[in-house]
Amino acid sequence: MRPQKLLSQAALTTSLVTLLVGAAFAQEITLQADPEVRIRPLVEKFNAESPDIKVKLEDISYQTTVESLPIQLASGQGPDMAVVTDLGGLSKYYLDVGPYVDKAYFETQFGQSLAWLRGSQGGDAINGVPITLTVNGAFANATLFEQAGVELPEEGATWEDWAQASKAVADATGLDFAMEIDRSGHRFASLAISYGAELVDEQGNPVVDEGLRQAIETFAQWHRDGIMPMDLWGAIGGSTHRDNFADFINAKVPFYFSGSWKLSPIDKDIGGLFEWRAVATPCGPSSCTAMPGGNALVGWKHTRQPEAVAKFLEFAAQEENLEYYLSTAVYLPTASSLVEKGIDYQGAPASVNEAMALFTQQIPKMAPAAHQFQGWAYQRAMMNAMTTRISQVLNNELDVDTALKRIKEDVELAISAGK
Repeated sequence: MRPQKLLSQAALTTSLVTLLVGAAFAQEITLQADPEVRIRPLVEKFNAESPDIKVKLEDISYQTTVESLPIQLASGQGPDMAVVTDLGGLSKYYLDVGPYVDKAYFETQFGQSLAWLRGSQGGDAINGVPITLTVNGAFANATLFEQAGVELPEEGATWEDWAQASKAVADATGLDFAMEIDRSGHRFASLAISYGAELVDEQGNPVVDEGLRQAIETFAQWHRDGIMPMDLWGAIGGSTHRDNFADFINAKVPFYFSGSWKLSPIDKDIGGLFEWRAVATPCGPSSCTAMPGGNALVGWKHTRQPEAVAKFLEFAAQEENLEYYLSTAVYLPTASSLVEKGIDYQGAPASVNEAMALFTQQIPKMAPAAHQFQGWAYQRAMMNAMTTRISQVLNNELDVDTALKRIKEDVELAISAGK
């Protein structure tokens, strides 16, 4: 064998050993997220650019994130990171990555959203990256409206306008039901606040008022009138989240209220089967408000690798990486520079880009009560209480007065337990 060839083989062997040793000693940190968040491309980008740290992505359902993850955290266990929606409610478990990242950059990009992650703790901790903004929103099957000869209600239409128009469409086209709303306290909060509900006062106490009463009574009447199906809110108990969005995908209901995160499934599953529209948030007597929401990428206090976690969070927070993620996952931005610059959802059809523009237009119309509710540490407790007690009203297990009383008691109990 020639000396030159021997030298090349030795160099190759050394490189392979270096790679293997590097891989063997790379830090591995785990991230749990609902697949619907569609964060995998961002994780793969990080892993490709960071040989010393590997993020292991574990898919978990939204239900597991909401119900099981808090139990794990309470016992000091769980992944190193997660993508969460209960922004304020889990604040006591967040890792403050402030010592490891550029705090000024985070404050500039995510200032208002960072406050949601601090919950009742307050302070100036950097508890994560608010990676997406979502907006509760409505979808209409324009093809069914056209077939029924019913005009689509225009911007400024009330919830009742949509209920009656959708009922006319369902009657004319032989559908069983006219409208559906995710079984979710967060979605119901849009309806409640538009009817004038405050939900939480400035001192952090739960509020059950005339606005909430009217919203529950209206909601119950829609079920009694057959406008909404019982198999969504009435068929299961407790606070379990549930959606019947497949009914909209399969053209079984002309109006569905969910949120901006459904745009990607709509584009994928409906395609050209029928014409759909994202429509302006229906109005109540008080406002035409949607609820803000979103996902935050957070690390947990119990992690044994805080610097590695912080490195991934700082990577995700950078404008170019966030823009890459948001444009592929089709989400609204939280970072101020991207809000100002706008996102080009490359590859998304014109209908999706138009819908994103419409949802963006709903943001300035959000009532102050919606923002206050979103940042409340006991928002989850209030949402769970509303979901549970409203279902009991629909099943004639409680009257509305008793339901309001129980909602307040449920939340006060959660606050007392949390002290």
